[in-house]
Amino acid sequence: MKKCVLPKTLQIRDITDEEYASLRRHAAEVGITVPELDRREIERIASRPSVLEWVAITQRRTSNVTTSMVIDALDGTREPWANDRS
Repeated sequence: MKKCVLPKTLQIRDITDEEYASLRRHAAEVGITVPELDRREIERIASRPSVLEWVAITQRRTSNVTTSMVIDALDGTREPWANDRS
């Protein structure tokens, strides 16, 4: 037997007039409705890992890059300090 999947509805309350006007502006810029803009944003957010998931993923990564290598690389792109006499 097939499972029936009903579309979900989301209602957001207490949006200020300024916030809604901003949503209408963003939607109009790309030629879509506010509900379509909201749906696209929800899809974008839902497709990304949460902060906790991202931290767990990145903590599992290993790297041969050391702190001193990062500092040396950054130092190579920075301007000398104003009081640096070297």
